[in-house]
Amino acid sequence: MLSFAPCFERRRAPRLLCLGAHSDDLEIGCAGTVLELARRYPAAEVFWVIFSGDGDRAAEARRSAKALLKGFRKSSLVTAEFRDGFLPQAYGDVKEQFEQLKRSFSPDLVLTHTLHDRHQDHRLIAELTWNTWRDTTILEYEIPKYEGDLGSPNVFVPLSVAVAKRKIAHLMRHFASQRSRRWFTKETFEAHLRLRGIECNAPSGRAEAFHGRKICI
Repeated sequence: MLSFAPCFERRRAPRLLCLGAHSDDLEIGCAGTVLELARRYPAAEVFWVIFSGDGDRAAEARRSAKALLKGFRKSSLVTAEFRDGFLPQAYGDVKEQFEQLKRSFSPDLVLTHTLHDRHQDHRLIAELTWNTWRDTTILEYEIPKYEGDLGSPNVFVPLSVAVAKRKIAHLMRHFASQRSRRWFTKETFEAHLRLRGIECNAPSGRAEAFHGRKICI
């Protein structure tokens, strides 16, 4: 079982920063881990940031975050409205958003996209994460997609059956706009959790996985 304790400052409540390019990215990539962190560290402060979302998708993001983060003592949500699929073209403005985050919140742990993600929006968020927080523990979550860019993660968070089911139910409940996509299914999310569960020999057979390129303890 992964211990997050070395990531957190012992003299105050832990601070968690969660970064997603789109409204459902964080939930797909690390909702189970967030639920596990809420169980272990309910006093933690969470900053939840979505960079591309407007209209219905922004509303979905807000409802989802409210439900997912209710186990933490304090949480804040930021939803920017950069155009989906065009984040690299807005590099300067996205970079400034990161600088504002850096000035307003000092995290102990950052959850973000993986650097080798082939979606251009995801990749930019990952690159700017590393550019902005150079001495903070960063874990890169993964998202299954058509591009087939799942790699070989080296950090695993085993999930109980209950948490795994809660994650999948949460995704299906809160992101109605994505249900028409062929890949957005219970079976996809269950299969992903089971694959990573095999790789880390999780007791429940289910896990989420991350790329931990530089772990600061």
